[in-house]
Amino acid sequence: MPSYDRLRLAVTPTDSEHRGYYEHAKQGHLVVQQCGECGMLRGVIGAGCPFCTSLQWEWHATSGKGVVYSYQIVTQAVNPAFQNWVPYPIVLVELDEQRAVPWQGGREGEAISVRMIANLVRPDDHTAPEHEDNVAIGKRVSVCFLDVDDTMALPQFYLSDEPPEVTPWRAPL
Repeated sequence: MPSYDRLRLAVTPTDSEHRGYYEHAKQGHLVVQQCGECGMLRGVIGAGCPFCTSLQWEWHATSGKGVVYSYQIVTQAVNPAFQNWVPYPIVLVELDEQRAVPWQGGREGEAISVRMIANLVRPDDHTAPEHEDNVAIGKRVSVCFLDVDDTMALPQFYLSDEPPEVTPWRAPL
């Protein structure tokens, strides 16, 4: 069974949604699901579209670039696999492919973005967490991949050299 630093990952061969995601990551591609009916992208893997309920979807390759939409600094590892990382940042990344797209099914003025949760790692060492002082909302990130086994990898993000679109903000320490 594949593992990520003492954390075992169980993805069955019949789990087409999750297995495909990790297999694409192993090939160096960050993918999200795209609805076959309404065309909306979604960062949370699932069988049905949360926007139109269609069960038709396909993988959509992304650039792997985005912006830190939100973050949290984990100060106590609930899972022993991350004990050596504490404190470490987890980021909610808004991908460039779908940012604030108007949604016809929602209320007037409502917009949809595709967002993903991942670890934020150092640009020079993708096996180590980014220092918490460097994390801020609005900073640009790029995807990297941590190999889990011969068939799967985990997408992670690191701070890129791209200039932010807005002045980055971080919670006071």
